[in-house]
Amino acid sequence: MPITVNIPTVLAGYAGGQRAVAASGRTLGEVVADLAVRYPQLAPRLRDTQGNPYPFVVFYLNDEDSRFRGGFQAPVQDGDEVTVVPAIAGG
Repeated sequence: MPITVNIPTVLAGYAGGQRAVAASGRTLGEVVADLAVRYPQLAPRLRDTQGNPYPFVVFYLNDEDSRFRGGFQAPVQDGDEVTVVPAIAGG
């Protein structure tokens, strides 16, 4: 069973309109890298050009903020669920 990544509506268009996609990897960073390869337009909205997470995009791993589990170094396993939450500004 792969890792499920939940993509918010505002970013789903960069992933072919999908709100949930399957990904693989041993760490959260590898999962994001897998998405970056498969959805190149989504990549710059998830991480910087060096592959590091943006401070304004939060990744939840099984409903826990990944920053408290090691960020992109956080281990993942089959069946885990990642939720992407970008900061949205407006006025």
